[in-house]
Amino acid sequence: MHASEPTECGNIVHWSMHRGAWFYRLRVTLLGSVLVAVCAWACFDVMDRRARTEWNAPITVGVVVMRLGDVSPEALVRLTERVRVLERRLSMELRRYRPEAQQPMIRLVPYGPVEVTEPPPDVPGTTLWERLVHTVELFQYTSAVDRAAGVPTLALDSRIYLLAEPPRSGFDYSVEGYSEAGGRVGVARVSLDATTVDLGLFVVAHELFHTLGASDKYDEHGRTRIPEGLAEPDRVPLFPQPGAEIMARNRVVDATREIAPDSLEELYVGRWTAREIGWLTAPVRQRTESAPIADATRY
Repeated sequence: MHASEPTECGNIVHWSMHRGAWFYRLRVTLLGSVLVAVCAWACFDVMDRRARTEWNAPITVGVVVMRLGDVSPEALVRLTERVRVLERRLSMELRRYRPEAQQPMIRLVPYGPVEVTEPPPDVPGTTLWERLVHTVELFQYTSAVDRAAGVPTLALDSRIYLLAEPPRSGFDYSVEGYSEAGGRVGVARVSLDATTVDLGLFVVAHELFHTLGASDKYDEHGRTRIPEGLAEPDRVPLFPQPGAEIMARNRVVDATREIAPDSLEELYVGRWTAREIGWLTAPVRQRTESAPIADATRY
């Protein structure tokens, strides 16, 4: 055998190298295509979420009700019925800033109630890993609820999940929640009976506005911030306020006391919040202080 003649072993090595290079190019191409698709989807999602607060078209929000435990059926029916009242109240508040708005720009669609055996994941932690784990767990939880309730997730601009639980004997009524700031998903919990229906929906609206970019208007002690946490900061006399600012949660009744709102008719969207979600374009006065509240209702 001459040295210049190719050997069978050499052919195998050449073919293996050619195959390895082909698979490498294929992997790079596939990974690159996936990366481009993910980046394109992320850009579209960001632009779509920002478009919600341009208010060129109505947004559609799913209010997904979940039932955990022995919750009053009458209260659940009442809750679903009052979703439409909340929609009308938000439309009234929008027209204070945009009188030309002739149709509901926030359309609320109730789903459920869905029976669940455990609550949604708790408030996410502060580290990147904790937030990543929470995102995955929340996605798995809400996906199961969406399937059970027939929620068309892709057709909705935001989804707020309201967990209704029975009031516990000997404990105060509780209402709480969390949301993705500027995202699409919010979670609220309420100890539900006939007296807390509107309070639960107030928190639904609060979490919805977080997904639209609004910030809390209360301090670390739960006290309303002045003036941005007031329903009518220019009111004379200032107290009592006629209602509760949506991101402050409580109605300030005097210089030392604030209480939870009694009904959706007391829900107000203040100027600072209206500015944050795009209802108001003019700048507002930036002065922040907390009311000297000695008796703030926690929920």
